[in-house]
Amino acid sequence: MPSTYVYRVRDRGGRLLEGSLEADNDTLVASRLREMGYFPITIEAKGASGLSRELHIPGLGRRVKQRDLAVFARQFATMINAGLTMLRALSILAEQTDNPVLAKAVDTIRSDVETGTSLSAALARHPRVFSRLFVSMVRAGEAGGVLDSVLQQLATTLEKQAALRSKIRSAMAYPVAVMGLVSMIVVAMLIFVVPMFKSMYKQVGGTLPTPTLILLGVSNVFSTYFPIIVPLGIGGVIGLKRALRTTGGRAKWDRIKLHLPIFGRLTHKTAIARFARTLAVLLKSGVPILESLEITSDTVGNAVVASAVKDVQTAVKGGESVARPLATHKVFPAMVTQMMSVGEETGALDGMLDKIADFYDQEVESLVDALTSLIEPILIVVMGSVVGGMVVCLYLPMFNIIKLVK
Repeated sequence: MPSTYVYRVRDRGGRLLEGSLEADNDTLVASRLREMGYFPITIEAKGASGLSRELHIPGLGRRVKQRDLAVFARQFATMINAGLTMLRALSILAEQTDNPVLAKAVDTIRSDVETGTSLSAALARHPRVFSRLFVSMVRAGEAGGVLDSVLQQLATTLEKQAALRSKIRSAMAYPVAVMGLVSMIVVAMLIFVVPMFKSMYKQVGGTLPTPTLILLGVSNVFSTYFPIIVPLGIGGVIGLKRALRTTGGRAKWDRIKLHLPIFGRLTHKTAIARFARTLAVLLKSGVPILESLEITSDTVGNAVVASAVKDVQTAVKGGESVARPLATHKVFPAMVTQMMSVGEETGALDGMLDKIADFYDQEVESLVDALTSLIEPILIVVMGSVVGGMVVCLYLPMFNIIKLVK
């Protein structure tokens, strides 16, 4: 027998509406409301005081990572597409999410939405959890009545960005670990091993070769000032991190990274891939071009590329196309600007940006694989040169000592 259900929805203009419908169950009510162009927030049987149905979904780290957000977005989209109301979906996600920070944020968002706040506005109150990209796409999905598909696109984008970042970090972990090991060996030799040879050379006498004198001098500095060098090194690292947090410091460092041998190409291709992917998904979601460019400049991850995007935004405000002002910046390859120009002419800029992003993602993966295969022999040579050079410097005087003994 049909029951009466009381609902609260938002229309395409974002207005909050209330009403009632008769149906056999709340799923049919949700489907009917969606057909009418509304986005369901709550659906309750008349006289009921809460939500009547629960779902059990596998959970989503302590810190909110991109993968956590990607899983959240995909699960949220699946539940909305299945006909669950927004409040019910948020309640389930808040309960099932393993990440405590994300779970707390989702629970707060559910409370805000329950009081009449739009989902995008509720998400915007948690900037440390949900980025501007996330919030803007959700806002566009709400306005267009396609929140589930927008969340699916967002989840796909976040998953690709997380996979790319993970691949780069995995490639960099080995050289960082080896260089750390080499540094520890060198410091240990300078402090403990070299002084033993120094006392032996002093007893024998004679003139030491220049390389040995240099090594002994460095060892003397380390042995004498080691208690000062360590705090200075830690202070230098902290000072560098603080400098990189400033706008000017970050811009200089990002410019240096683009010109580094080998790794500069990796940084450049990664930034271009992120630029194209972010701008494409924003345009697909219906976010206005000026807002899309602003969000892209904030999330591209490189100050040089971000500055170029902001210049493009200014030019677009003045009536220019996107590709033409972009071509004046050397950081964007000619292929990118030409493909974007064609995309604008054909009205398929978002699709062309997706192709650019896919191309540069493949370029980054190929470059990372090449670096991974090259790094090991290079590090072996570096490690052998440093440690072997120190050993040679220590044993050079042995020839003179043999002569003196004779």
